[in-house]
Formats: sequence, C-alpha cells, structure tokens
Amino acid sequence: MEERGLYPLKFMPLFKDKIWGGNKIKDIVGIDYSPLARCGELWVLSAIEGDETVVENGFLAECTLPEVIEMYNDELLGEANFDRFSTEFPLLIKIIDAHDNLSAQVHPDDHYASHHMGQANGKTEMWYVLQADEDAKIYAGFTQKETKADVINRLRNKTFVDVMHYDKAEQGDLYFIPAGKMHAIGKGVLLAEIQQSSDATFRLYDWDRVDDNGNPRQLHLEQGLEVLDLSKQEGTAKGHYHYHLNETTNLVQCPYFVTNVMPLTKALKKDLSNADTFYLYFCVAGKGFVTSMGHRIPLSAGEIMMIPAKAEDALVEPSPMMEILEITIL
Repeated sequence: MEERGLYPLKFMPLFKDKIWGGNKIKDIVGIDYSPLARCGELWVLSAIEGDETVVENGFLAECTLPEVIEMYNDELLGEANFDRFSTEFPLLIKIIDAHDNLSAQVHPDDHYASHHMGQANGKTEMWYVLQADEDAKIYAGFTQKETKADVINRLRNKTFVDVMHYDKAEQGDLYFIPAGKMHAIGKGVLLAEIQQSSDATFRLYDWDRVDDNGNPRQLHLEQGLEVLDLSKQEGTAKGHYHYHLNETTNLVQCPYFVTNVMPLTKALKKDLSNADTFYLYFCVAGKGFVTSMGHRIPLSAGEIMMIPAKAEDALVEPSPMMEILEITIL
C-alpha cells in the first residue's frame, strides 16, 4: 500500500515566452521548453495566482503548490512560517535568460504594495549569475545622486542610461536587489532569481524600444518615482562571498529569504532537525540525488525540490557534480 505521508516534493516547470528571451535555458541549463521557439523565464516554483507550479512526483502529483500547503500547513512550511504567511507561499523562484536588455525597473516595498496596490507584499529579490556572455552587464543603482526631476528630464532627453550604474556580469556573481533599487538585467546574462512572491513591477526605461507598430512599451513613471531610491550606488553592486567546494556558503540573509550555495563533488549531509522551516534545493548546474524522509529523488539543473519543515535531514549526492542553491526563510 502506498505511503500517503508528506515527502520531498519536485515541481514541474512553467515557461514564459518573452520578447527579450533566448535559448540558453535549453542550450545551457538543458531544459526543453518546446513548442516555444524561445524562453525568457523558467518559473521553477510559484504560487502566483494563475501561474501555480504543480507537483511532479509521488501521490501528490498534479496538485499545485497552494493545494499542498492547504493540506499540510505547518508540516510543510513550519509553524512560524505558517503563522506569518498562512497559505500564501512567500517566494517565487525563476531562471531568466536575457537575450536582449530587460527594462530598467523598480519594485515597491511591502508598505507601498499593501497600501497602494492592494497586494500582500512588495518585491525584494536576488540574482545569482549562471552564465554571462562577453561584455554582458548587470545594472543596479545610479552613478550619482538623482532627483525626481533629474529622472524625468533624463527620460525626456534620452540620457537615462548615462546614470545607470553597471558591473560586468560573470558566472557566480551575486546581486541583492532590495525594493526601491533601480535595476536591469543586461543582454547576454543567464541567472537564477529568488524573490518575494509578487508581480509588482514599475518600468522606468525600456531602451527606447518600440513594438512592430512603432509604439513604445508602457512605463510606470509616476508609481516608480514614488518608490525609487535616488541615492548614488557606492562602489560595485555585486555581493561578496567566499566560494567553498563541498560546503554550504551563505549568499544572502534578509527578512524575506536566506540563500546559500552548495557546489558539490562529493556527498553532503544536512542536519535539518533544529529548523522549523522548509528548505528548497534548487539545482542550477549538474545533477545528482537528494535523500530525505526515506525518499531518494533525482535532481538536475533547472529543477527544484521542497524539503518539508518536518524533515530531520537531507543527503545531497552529486553525480558527478552539482551546484545547489539552498533557499529557506528563517
């Protein structure tokens, strides 16, 4: 008789055809998104209404993430998380392939989103660069202090790009993008994105592009200026961390998520017994197996596994190598 208790969950991907998307999710990550000709975003885990990811394995297969949370509550999320979020899953996890520049945009914080947009939360996010072409850039913040009037005038006279701070993008780069920071993913960048579960985005600048009918893309300048951090970006916008093979290294720890990186060529045992929270194991390169709660489950690049809060431990085994982003909320 099949065991009906909670177990580690894998999820089926969602693919987004974007005008700026390319083919790296197939060519580099190894995920087939046919029949689409291109794919800008691979949503690996989502509870966004209308875009809920679906369980792939076990007896809960074909259930959506929100449906599983409704069934298992704090067993899946942890008591503190369930008290805080109830059945609203707080994270959205993606891979983004920017074949062309994405728009310069800004996200609201929780207060603005709840008071002005009727949404539960704003959007703070982080990026982990998986691959970058020569001369690819990540834009984050301004090269000098600006005013709202400066921003409006720069958009009018087409000099906004002159004050967009950028860094050359390279594999392994980390960027933390708090709500309020102007940012854009430059063409040629493939990255993993961990963010609050929100679609709250205000577009400030779109590289003066027009559609097939000669119309510019809609901007959200009024709302964007209400939440935009106009200060100067001091130094690089890249985050700093020390990369250790076969160990767990912290990348970001903020009130919304904690993300660690685990580059593995040998098995790593994780003690989860003292953690009243779920863990997401997001494979961004290679392949292997994750064993937890009596289940040994294969995991490959572009796939994610959710380890329930009730799990005591997890064993991650590369075959022969894998790189894992370990994501949770503390």
